[in-house]
Amino acid sequence: MTERRVRTGKKGRGEVYFDYTLLFIVLFLLGFGLIMLYSVSSYEANLDFGDSAYYLKKQMGATIFGLVVMLIVACIPYHFWERFAILGYLVSVVLIFLIIPFGRSAKGAKRWLNIMGVSLQPAEVAKLAMILFLASLVCHMGRSIRTKKGFIIVLAMPVPICLMIYFITNNLSSAIIIFGIAVLMLFVASPDYKKFILLTIAAIAVVALLVYLIVNSGGDGMGFRSERVLAWLDPEAYARGKGFQTLQALYAIGSGGIWGKGLGQSMQKLGFLPEAQNDMIFSIICEELGLFGAAVIIVLFILLIWRFMIIANNSPDLFGAMLVVGVMGHIAIQVILNISVVTNTIPNTGISLPFISYGGSSVLFLLIEIGLVLSVGRGIRFRDY
Repeated sequence: MTERRVRTGKKGRGEVYFDYTLLFIVLFLLGFGLIMLYSVSSYEANLDFGDSAYYLKKQMGATIFGLVVMLIVACIPYHFWERFAILGYLVSVVLIFLIIPFGRSAKGAKRWLNIMGVSLQPAEVAKLAMILFLASLVCHMGRSIRTKKGFIIVLAMPVPICLMIYFITNNLSSAIIIFGIAVLMLFVASPDYKKFILLTIAAIAVVALLVYLIVNSGGDGMGFRSERVLAWLDPEAYARGKGFQTLQALYAIGSGGIWGKGLGQSMQKLGFLPEAQNDMIFSIICEELGLFGAAVIIVLFILLIWRFMIIANNSPDLFGAMLVVGVMGHIAIQVILNISVVTNTIPNTGISLPFISYGGSSVLFLLIEIGLVLSVGRGIRFRDY
């Protein structure tokens, strides 16, 4: 008889599963991110701080710490965190409110807190807390989530956090990501296609109406985001303003060709492209490594999403599956939005590329989420027949 290995959710039986492929992809993205960060930021870091490795050192410190925390979280049974679901939600609310009196401003945005000398972005805490809270909520609601009332309750839970992030920290992109995570988790838990089709049509209609109003008003009296929409539609007309960063990113992408200019050979990073090490790092990847390098990174992110799907499909229970789906939604949405902004597919909004862009808070909480996914994976058991 041939040997078969099948999944079972019973603890203490069979072989423990560990997704080494997922771990390898994450480590590769982190290593690649550090290399690209040094390449992109060394010129400006030397000018601003007299140390070409300034950004690299800070990011490497956050990455090493994040990897240690990731391994710790991966070794803790994921159900341990369920008891902190409500507390995490409340803590994220408090941290966002603390931005008002104690927030630190950078690049014209007040989005960070200084805690014991460490810079923390509450929006990153909120993303992780929302994944944990919604996973717990979906499990506690059970079949009632398939009702109209249950559908509205789940969608309403992230709304207060999203509104606070938008109005207090002026961070539209994080608000969109958090709500997107909730929509994806709800879709997986209750795949009622009719409701989601109507929700999608409504969202498209609202966005189309806003764009129409902005275009017809010329952006007068509608804030700086209206200028970004106009610059998105015609970046050359706003080349001295909101369209400048987008144009420089497109120049970088176009000049890279198929194979790129070579690692470290970018021209746009030499003071031409603002925030090259943050939101626009993908454009420098395209310039230095070409379409080929960009395609490799996109394929790696697709493989990462595939590994998430494998773990979610084989999760021992619904709570574990929802945790993995939440992390998958977070990373997938953020990657799509970042690349869309860089290629001018959507209006410009500040959003980083996971594991690659500069940002200590971002990489730390992303690695904590990966730790949760690995913990769920370790809950999978195989037995032989």
